Amino acid sequence: MPPDAPLGGTSIAADWAEFCTAIASRRPLRDIIERMLVVQDHGEGRLTGYYEPELRGTPQPNPAFPTPLHARPPTPFTGSRAQIQDGALAGRGLELAWVDTVDAFFLHIQGSGRVILPDGRVLRLGYAGANQQPYVPIGRILIQRGAIPREAMSMQAIRAWLAAAPPEAARALLRANPSYIFFQELPLRPDQGPIGSLGVPLTPRHSIAVDRAHVPLGAPVFVLGETGLPRLMAAQDTGGAIRGRGRGDAFWGWGDAAGEAAGPMNQPIRMFVLLPPAAIREAPGTPLAEAEP
Repeated sequence: MPPDAPLGGTSIAADWAEFCTAIASRRPLRDIIERMLVVQDHGEGRLTGYYEPELRGTPQPNPAFPTPLHARPPTPFTGSRAQIQDGALAGRGLELAWVDTVDAFFLHIQGSGRVILPDGRVLRLGYAGANQQPYVPIGRILIQRGAIPREAMSMQAIRAWLAAAPPEAARALLRANPSYIFFQELPLRPDQGPIGSLGVPLTPRHSIAVDRAHVPLGAPVFVLGETGLPRLMAAQDTGGAIRGRGRGDAFWGWGDAAGEAAGPMNQPIRMFVLLPPAAIREAPGTPLAEAEP
């Protein structure tokens, strides 16, 4: 990257040059981190989980797979999800595959996935852009309605509600989130995760999506919490719903098992970001050395 390339927060690529050179030298990683990085306390926050779904689909629509996954239009499109579902993009040749309606919605939330076609081919789809509409969590709507208790909220609980609801009620709930994601076909290596915002494959349980307004992409992030924690992770992705200094979204992998782990994850955490001194000269927050125990 150019030395002045912004990575997030107040960090630019030049701040990390010495650290990257040390990493390339193959010295012990722990020694490099302890000697060259400063721990900054980002305070209390929340960690959720995401994964790369594997879902069934077809090249053409049919009753079982009626919903298209769209490529990004050649010109910016800012219409809502409801407008797209009503056919605003029809006839433009943007359909990459057709899948189940609920599967499509959750694929938009995850941002990437693998579509298994009838002939056995696997289509890896990754994030290519969005319609610039606000993201509205439908789980929050269900909590506000009293349909699902807050403590029971998960991806699995939302899916169960959608399956049990009358079709029009389910359709209306999905349309309540105006945000819409466009996809692109990506090369598939079955043993690697999707490409995150940093431009590298995500690693299960070690890659974390962050708010790059506060955390630079590429930075090591130490997360204290309960389930599956503490853990040292790497900031390698971002997400439309990931906002705030202590907000993170942990990548769990791909397939059903990863989905079962990621879906219920929603826990309080304390986040620490490891930065070279030059990157935090004007960054907000309190270095760990100055924080109260």
